[in-house]
Amino acid sequence: MSATAEKIEPAAAATGAPLVKLEGVTKTYRQGKIEVHALRGLDLEVYPGEFLALTGPSGSGKTTALNVIGALDTPTSGRVLLEGRDLATMSRADKSHLRRDRIGFVFQAYNLIPVLSAYENAELVLRLQGVPAERRAQMVNQLLEDVGLKGMGHRRPNELSGGQQQRVAIARAIASSPAVTLADEPTANVDSATAEVLLGLMEKLNRERGVTFIFSTHDPRVMARARRIVHLVDGQVDHDERRE
Repeated sequence: MSATAEKIEPAAAATGAPLVKLEGVTKTYRQGKIEVHALRGLDLEVYPGEFLALTGPSGSGKTTALNVIGALDTPTSGRVLLEGRDLATMSRADKSHLRRDRIGFVFQAYNLIPVLSAYENAELVLRLQGVPAERRAQMVNQLLEDVGLKGMGHRRPNELSGGQQQRVAIARAIASSPAVTLADEPTANVDSATAEVLLGLMEKLNRERGVTFIFSTHDPRVMARARRIVHLVDGQVDHDERRE
């Protein structure tokens, strides 16, 4: 494997240490002459195996929080740590490898590559990591079966329903066994029945594979299944509810 394709492995961490930690994180955007304060000193700790929903009104900072956790955006101030690593100290290349190897992304718009099949979309991260073809085939075929798409790997996104496309996106997100999977409004573009199926699938992956999920959502169905709900208001935690 080349140096540019070096795989980032989990950092050694003390038992019980948070997987994700935000310390006093702020994010300010400029819209012309106006400053928009998306995050205002956000403090948050997320632990391995959590099934957590970030909720709150539009503009409360949910998606911005996911973006800074996922190293898609840089905080204006404060610290973001993933597996003990301070994202601010990482180079652009290191952040790219971190996103590839340790963070899964599920977007409401699916973000599949239209010219690739479901199989090829799901295997993309593994291919970038240099995983051998035979091993990739074993992993991707099992993933597609796990998400209910056995026998559909040859289909391109335009040959799949919205719910099926989101299943491919979930398979792609967890293909490399990331530390955390970030799901931004994953049920927004599917009907109610499909949303329930997708949520059941993600719950199963969380329970059986130990996949950590952080959702950004308005959907009461997601909140009903979440074992922890962090309610944001004006870029800060308003209340934090844990469930058994």
